[in-house]
Amino acid sequence: MDEKVLLVDDEQDFVEALAERMETRGMKVSATTSAKEAIKKIETESFDAIVLDLQMPEMDGLEALSIIKKIKPELQIILLTGHATVEKGIEAMKLGALDLIEKPADLKTIVEKINTAKARKMILVEKKTEEKVRKIVTSKGW
Repeated sequence: MDEKVLLVDDEQDFVEALAERMETRGMKVSATTSAKEAIKKIETESFDAIVLDLQMPEMDGLEALSIIKKIKPELQIILLTGHATVEKGIEAMKLGALDLIEKPADLKTIVEKINTAKARKMILVEKKTEEKVRKIVTSKGW
């Protein structure tokens, strides 16, 4: 199964180049240069992972991460940054980020993180489904 990834970075050239490299590895990539647009996309589409830039002009990655996790907590988000600090990394993890990768990021590392994200999301969705089934069975008295 192909990984479906949302790539969000305000640098258009970077987004296009990374999206193309990811697609050559069999991934289905949706890309945007806007965190606000990314939030709209996650409301209507399903993704295995989101690769999100930490510093963007209209909304930073931490704010976007927080909003996305409120909308769809099972989504796995990998933050990219050219300006990593320990504080930002800790804050990102507290908000639910899967990982924080420094730019320029090695494509192999990004692909590995996306595979981890997909597996983690599948486990979370499976647990959620089991809980729903358990509630239905319990409420019906079967």
